[in-house]
Amino acid sequence: MRIISGSLKGKTINYLKNSTTRPLKDLVKENIFNIITHSSLFKVELNNSNVLDLYSGVGSFGIECLSRGVRKVTFVENDLNALNTLKKNLTLLSLNNRAEVVDTSVEFFLKKEKTFKYDFFFFDPPFADKTFIENLQFFKKSKVYKNSHVVVIHRDKKSEENLNDYLNIFLTRKYGRSKIIFGSFK
Repeated sequence: MRIISGSLKGKTINYLKNSTTRPLKDLVKENIFNIITHSSLFKVELNNSNVLDLYSGVGSFGIECLSRGVRKVTFVENDLNALNTLKKNLTLLSLNNRAEVVDTSVEFFLKKEKTFKYDFFFFDPPFADKTFIENLQFFKKSKVYKNSHVVVIHRDKKSEENLNDYLNIFLTRKYGRSKIIFGSFK
């Protein structure tokens, strides 16, 4: 797995080879960033923003954000193996000063985080996880987002969750097994 662009372009990051984590494919990641960077649908610029990377795994999305100039990424992950790999990646790439790693479930994080405001949200829950929809509802109520913000959700292309109660959906794209949903909280 590699970093596609920015100050760390071409550097590799460690990932897990197991059944509990699913790394974000480079092609999918590259397309997400192309849309974020070049689309007129968003009023938020990646550069100098604050990112919340939920279900972050080994951190490939958030690390890519840091390479591209975001101010800070908060990584939320509770799988011990993924956390250890994430921390190792951040240390190897000297990114600890712009990253916060929260060792907890997304649900617990949401219950305590109430004051900091984020520009970008990346949800990458396990494909079988349906509880993330409840988390979207909590985010909608908690207002931990700036007026102009972007929500990116990575799901299985066959998933049919109705997210319209929580998000204004701007765009949906499919890449292989992945479906990427772009929107903002209502």
